[in-house]
Amino acid sequence: MHHTTVALLFGGRSLEHEISVISARAVAANIDRDRYRVLAVYITRDGRWYAGGVAEQILKLDIADLIRTTSLEATAATLREMVAASAEPPFNFDFRGIDVAFPVLHGSYGEDGRVQGLLETLQVPCTGCGVLASALTMDKALTKLAAADAGLAVAVSVTVMSHAYRRDPEATHRLAVASLSFPMFVKPVSLGSSVGITKVNSESELAEAITHACSLDSKVLIEQAVKGREVEVAVIGNDTPEASPCGEIEPGSEFYDYEDKYIHDTAKLFIPARIPGDLQEKVREAALCAYRALGCRGMSRVDFFVDETTGSIVFNEINTIPGFTPVSMYPRLMAAAGTGFMELTDRLIRLAMEPEAGASA
Repeated sequence: MHHTTVALLFGGRSLEHEISVISARAVAANIDRDRYRVLAVYITRDGRWYAGGVAEQILKLDIADLIRTTSLEATAATLREMVAASAEPPFNFDFRGIDVAFPVLHGSYGEDGRVQGLLETLQVPCTGCGVLASALTMDKALTKLAAADAGLAVAVSVTVMSHAYRRDPEATHRLAVASLSFPMFVKPVSLGSSVGITKVNSESELAEAITHACSLDSKVLIEQAVKGREVEVAVIGNDTPEASPCGEIEPGSEFYDYEDKYIHDTAKLFIPARIPGDLQEKVREAALCAYRALGCRGMSRVDFFVDETTGSIVFNEINTIPGFTPVSMYPRLMAAAGTGFMELTDRLIRLAMEPEAGASA
């Protein structure tokens, strides 16, 4: 029986490196080995690629437990030591014999179109979105512009370049206070997993939050806090995408931050979301609207703030490589839609290998 060879790419240069490893471990455990041969490809924080041996060893680690029982820094050190101890040569980018790539690379240098462009150049099909949609949706500020142009409501915000903020921080403070009201959120535009996001409740907290975000990214979004439930929809498909039931997150802390997602596991997830059925349908329609407007293919998770008392639906963001960890919403929403984890990985691989409409043979 012929086995389709899948290159599972994980790790990467972003601040979400460890989350990528956790997601990839779950994906590897839920790929049908009767149909697919999996080649593990681990990318270090400094951008070196390793295939096979040490990559397989890292996939066997329970990274989530390591982070909880030690620390993020100690876990990162463990991964570095494993690579150093392996004495393996880096992967030489020979993708001959690989039928499809499955990137599980969250954040910069993986979710932002760079890897997608490399794979497209090498003529290797890739799960998820292509170059343009990946690059566009990685930038929260540009994503909001595209979503608003498609008719979706978005939160009022101010976009700041980090170099401009460092040159004149007081000008940014004045602009934010004049344009928005407290509370507000300060976000690096190109990071996921809530990395670097701060909720700001007063003007005295603003400078520290913006300085922190500017240290992580070249552009920062200062956004008006929106009242409403945090509702997410999983979308899957190419030309005829499908939306899952709505899911809701009730944060365990002030907002759904990195530690709440991956370390403390105190957030509560509700599927279906605790909003009326007619409003759920409107959210699902909005998710499909955003997916199409941003040129997504394969998969994405679309996030909203929904106020059931007013019926308002405010687009928050879209994730083209959503988390695949055991607590992640995307696989759970797909399961609620009747697609189990193993069937999900199979569908994503088959979608990746479909020719794009209008593409030349």
